[in-house]
Amino acid sequence: MRVALLMGSDSDLPRLEACLDRLRELEIPFEARVLSAHRTPAALVEFVTGAPERGVRVFLCAAGGAAHLAGVVAAHTDLPVIGIPMDNPPMGGLDALLATVQMPAGVPVASVAVGGGGPANAALFAARILAVSDESLARRLADFRRRQGEKVLEKDSRLRAKLEQ
Repeated sequence: MRVALLMGSDSDLPRLEACLDRLRELEIPFEARVLSAHRTPAALVEFVTGAPERGVRVFLCAAGGAAHLAGVVAAHTDLPVIGIPMDNPPMGGLDALLATVQMPAGVPVASVAVGGGGPANAALFAARILAVSDESLARRLADFRRRQGEKVLEKDSRLRAKLEQ
């Protein structure tokens, strides 16, 4: 395994599909778990501290509300941690974003956007971290970026053709 995707609740899974899709597309092995910083703290710490032995190199932590998951993970590992603030009610994810980005000095957690592209970008950020030492993944990531650009140029071409009619 190379990436561990943790979510505080299984209700987050549908909004994390883009993350899973990018990991699969880039052929990055992952394990996904529902573990809570508040409701299963001992199980979370056990999972995090055992992760390096299982080959985990990056943690992706999705949580809403108080969003302590990424911070608790970061407190128990030296591996990179990327927080994915979930856009849950009642604050639409602002609470989760603030909880994720306000880590004390010495306990770093990167963060992606709330909602929208956040989950996909978390997977891509993890891919960039891993690609530093994995040439095959670096090539797959470059191909992914090239395909993204091609799609935009195709859309541009269709728009220009439509407007010229």
